[in-house]
Amino acid sequence: MALEFRKTVRADYPDVITDDAVRVMEALTRFDVARKQVMAARIERRAGRASRKERIGFLDANGTIARTSIKVRDAREGNFVGAEIPRDLKRQWIQGTGPAARPGAPVEIGLRNVAYALLSGADGWMFDGEDALGQVSTMSLDNQRNLKLAIHRDPKFLAVAENVAAEMNKWAAGFFGKPTIADWRTQLHFTTKIFRPRGLHLDDRHVRNADRSGFSASIVDATLYIANNHKQLIDAGASIVLYLPKIQTAEEAALWNDILSSIEQQLGIPAGTIKVYVLVEQIEVCYQLMEIRAALGLHFVGFNTGRWDYINSVSDAVAWDDDFINPNIDAITMTYGYMRVYEDRVRRACNTPDLKGQFTLWQGGMEPNIPVGSEAGVAAGMKRATAGAEREQREGASGKWVAHWKMVHIVRPVWEKVGDANQLGRSFPRLTYTEKDAADLTLLEPAPRTIRGARDLMSVAIQYGNAFGQGMQAAALKPADFFGNEDVLYLMEDMATGEIRLSILWEWLHKGAKLTAADDETGVKEGDTFSRELCMRLLREEYDKLLKASNRDVHDDSKTTTLPIAREIVETYLLDETKLPWYIDLLNITLGNHDLNEAKRRIKMLADAFSANGTRITRNLDF
Repeated sequence: MALEFRKTVRADYPDVITDDAVRVMEALTRFDVARKQVMAARIERRAGRASRKERIGFLDANGTIARTSIKVRDAREGNFVGAEIPRDLKRQWIQGTGPAARPGAPVEIGLRNVAYALLSGADGWMFDGEDALGQVSTMSLDNQRNLKLAIHRDPKFLAVAENVAAEMNKWAAGFFGKPTIADWRTQLHFTTKIFRPRGLHLDDRHVRNADRSGFSASIVDATLYIANNHKQLIDAGASIVLYLPKIQTAEEAALWNDILSSIEQQLGIPAGTIKVYVLVEQIEVCYQLMEIRAALGLHFVGFNTGRWDYINSVSDAVAWDDDFINPNIDAITMTYGYMRVYEDRVRRACNTPDLKGQFTLWQGGMEPNIPVGSEAGVAAGMKRATAGAEREQREGASGKWVAHWKMVHIVRPVWEKVGDANQLGRSFPRLTYTEKDAADLTLLEPAPRTIRGARDLMSVAIQYGNAFGQGMQAAALKPADFFGNEDVLYLMEDMATGEIRLSILWEWLHKGAKLTAADDETGVKEGDTFSRELCMRLLREEYDKLLKASNRDVHDDSKTTTLPIAREIVETYLLDETKLPWYIDLLNITLGNHDLNEAKRRIKMLADAFSANGTRITRNLDF
């Protein structure tokens, strides 16, 4: 099937949208039909559970994983052959994450992102095409171009890298008392290159089917990255590695497996060459962990336990249950209730052997702190970061993520002191599949639910929507009440930030949450309900703080363009009775548009379509 490309992108990006890449994408168009089917099935399952007031359950042990011939029981018992962990993935103590492009920036500026990553000392760097990559204009293609220039060691990239190395050493000399890069050319070879394509739920903004329907962003991203870079990576003895986001079921994993196998076939590379981690960002995954491992077979190397996306997915899965109400976001750590259970199931799945006795990697969660602030603020933040890494290492993780290159040498020593390359095969009990196991994945524990917590949720949610509209899908944010307070550090936030904050506020509003503490400013008493009137008051007040904020925290040029649209999106999401499943749908449908009235029209169109029959509007309306 033929594909159509937006405007002049093929002419503007001939080095990215190559004839070979287009050939592969067109060969993969048959999978776009299956993608849309499994996405529709997601919405049907969600609606069905809500109507039946039914929690997610485990698959029938006697059944077969969809799109495969693998029996569920065999998957759970490890009766399948998975991947051998490649040499350059065996030690991944610290992986950094971030995009390889900046909004509206020339190539030389975007390449700085790649240079920071590859000179950081991280064992691996996940260059993000999804949650942390802005999508304004042609950022997704800029991301691909910059990665290609770096992987191909283009002179333009090398010139940038040399300058960045000097800047990084200057910072390190001040912070650590010594440089961190001895030889910048040698250092460029240290970090494993990893790429995260967009999830199956997203349409590309520049490529569509000939019938004008949306085409899979997953296929576009994976094809462009692999087609453009596989030869250079293989010749360098490096693995081709992807992080697969937002998977919900083993059937979806099997679809990804088919896509990856087809890419390998089209490019003439051996089956199983492409390796993947799966981000456990969706609660349904925790009911099908071994099944997902089996479905991805020779491609699968590990799971990653994030935090914010997963919290959002739990909230969304039980939106119908008035008894499930989350506390303040800062109370939902990885040791809290259902999060603790989730992490435990992942580590047990990773340490279940396959038929060849092989285990898989467990990469821990994200460290969002950035060492920028007052001396006391940075010291406290780095203490928290180190303690979090130490906990994950004790629990069995082979490494974790950081959201900023400055954090690499702060957190990496936790694993350096231990010295083991990984924790593959550490002994944990086998997974069980009882009713209690299922119920504990939504286990709540007592924790605060306060006005302070609501303000933090509201402020950062609005700020994130504004940053997204400006092209900064990853941004350093903190609640408005802490602007100017250098003791409170900015946190690197991405799409999951907005998702979970709005999900929790939606719960509080629509389930009549009781607040656990009084608040003098609003007159709220302990035990008062989080009402619509209170919610809208906080929205007005937090929005007003952002309008009055300095250009450092809220760009002045956004206050009459993307900030009002972000406010409109937040209000629509919070007041919607059906609870929209994806905050990003609202952001994408307004992206690139700064007219508030047009934004309101699009937002209403999207909300009405989903409310009517579960239709998600995901295509680019400006194609």
